[in-house]
Amino acid sequence: MAVDVLTETVIDRPVAEVAAYAADPDNAPRWYANIASVEWVSEPPLRLGSRVTFQAQFLGRTLRYTYEIVEYEPGERLVMRTAQGPFPMETTYTWAPADGGGTRMTLRNRGEPSGFSRVAAPMMATAMRRANRADLARLKALLESM
Repeated sequence: MAVDVLTETVIDRPVAEVAAYAADPDNAPRWYANIASVEWVSEPPLRLGSRVTFQAQFLGRTLRYTYEIVEYEPGERLVMRTAQGPFPMETTYTWAPADGGGTRMTLRNRGEPSGFSRVAAPMMATAMRRANRADLARLKALLESM
């Protein structure tokens, strides 16, 4: 069973500002509750082909996984895929002007778990959805307070 979780929020800040902040891996521990640390594998700044390793806590486990940037249109879209880790995952951010002002940001996580993770996929999707909503709410509060 595939995991495919899409969440979104509207942040009362300009698109360029939201996109620049959210796309910077060094900011991830500030707005992702489960991400404890970030390590650049390639040299910053972020660009197509960049690789970044995240250490996270998820469902009671410590995970280390490396994302590779496979699409990057600054201010519009960022797609990263795991180059290694517990199961193949793709994360996509999009940013667009929101009706009435601000930025509509979407966060999508999708992947194809294998082994035991495959059995736990429905539980993982529910946990991801809950975590993504909380993370986007944290990002919104952080950026709107600046």
